[in-house]
Amino acid sequence: MHAGTNDSTPGYADTAHANMMFVFAIVAVATIGGFMFGYDSGVINGTQDGLQQAFSLTKFETGFNVAALLVGCAVGAFIAGRLADLIGRRTVMIIAAILFLVSALAAGYAPSSVIFIAARFIGGLGVGAASILCPAYISEVTPARSRGKLASLQQVMIIIGLTGAFLANYVLAKVSGGSTGILWLGFPAWRWMFWMQVIPAAIFLIMLLIIPESPRFLVSRGRLAQAEKVLARIFGVAEAKRKVEEITRSLATDHHRPKLSDLLDGAGKVRRIVWVGIGLAVFQQLVGINIIFYYGTVLWESVGFSESDSLLINVVSGVLSIGACIFTIFTVDRIGRKPLLIVGSIGMFLTLSAIAGSFATGSLVNGTLQLSHPAGLVALVSANLYVIFFNLSWGPVMWILLGEMFPNQIRGSGLAVAGFAQWIANYGITVSFPVMAASLGLVVTYGFYAASALVSFFFVRAMVHETKGVELEHMRG
Repeated sequence: MHAGTNDSTPGYADTAHANMMFVFAIVAVATIGGFMFGYDSGVINGTQDGLQQAFSLTKFETGFNVAALLVGCAVGAFIAGRLADLIGRRTVMIIAAILFLVSALAAGYAPSSVIFIAARFIGGLGVGAASILCPAYISEVTPARSRGKLASLQQVMIIIGLTGAFLANYVLAKVSGGSTGILWLGFPAWRWMFWMQVIPAAIFLIMLLIIPESPRFLVSRGRLAQAEKVLARIFGVAEAKRKVEEITRSLATDHHRPKLSDLLDGAGKVRRIVWVGIGLAVFQQLVGINIIFYYGTVLWESVGFSESDSLLINVVSGVLSIGACIFTIFTVDRIGRKPLLIVGSIGMFLTLSAIAGSFATGSLVNGTLQLSHPAGLVALVSANLYVIFFNLSWGPVMWILLGEMFPNQIRGSGLAVAGFAQWIANYGITVSFPVMAASLGLVVTYGFYAASALVSFFFVRAMVHETKGVELEHMRG
């Protein structure tokens, strides 16, 4: 992977003449996948009481029902990355949209825990597919100069999707008097919380039918005329011809169709770029961001805040997340990917260490950690600063890099492996938090996340190369 760029590099002048209105339109459609990613992840919040009541679940069984989505995400990410090389990026996103629809309908209707778990697993397949293919598609249809900015929209839409799910759940529960209250057609509100997802899923499916396939995929399948037609709408006819030739040259010399074994080098070892992708994907989870999103209310209640205060803190964290992502949108193509990751790693290490230090000053009262007012304030401010550092760096930038860093020949397979690793790490951190917090305490638990942030700094310094402004055809593996 090359680290530097300049305006004289072949392939850069064309970006100034791109049809950005068309690019914005197709990117807007692709980012609905990010919204679905966030919505499907967030909709489960607020439905646990309904699940427990409807299916007579224990706490452990409820956790298994909730975690079914994450298992599906890991499988979906792996399958989608490979399938995208066979039938196309847009086609797999269409399949993901259908999976979102099926999952929403089945989860809301589920007569048993087994059916519900299957429905959520199906939804996870869609989330996993969308999580890797939407940023990849965006990278493959956007000019190099604005690729980071447009790919950053994915993270914004993920957060908006989470917020949208929380808001929909809140309104439905408010109208019905609680998640188990009866709503329209005699069904309880928690079932309607899942059915509401049908609306954005249907919009996603319909809009996907009108955007073009990725030109990089079309070239890889020998459909040069179609690829040139798509590129002509983006860059103009003359530039489209040159881009098709450039993409063709970037593929493997024997021009075989992409396959999983392409991830190995000539000596049969996994390529360095693949390990970089896996490292980025895993470190994004090891710093513990999903603990703030999944367990935020529980966490703040455990250190002395009221339930009302805890819910408000979560809302504030969401607003700060969106603000930080907007900052990245306007800076990532100027500052670069690597500097943002380095700043994020340092910031997360310092803020997570401050949180752990604050918890260390607390005392247990009837099994609940109590903090002094100054310590509680430090923890609160540090947590929100942590959210800001994550969402101006590792949140959006990891997805940007995964979508663009792999050479054309191995992009689908590289995304499959990195996406699978990301969701497995997500699952591991999510299910381990309650156990770690109970057995090791919050100080050690947050100390682990801080240590992971510190290690991620050295990982980025040593392993990650800058991709700012580099054409996809110039990426090296």
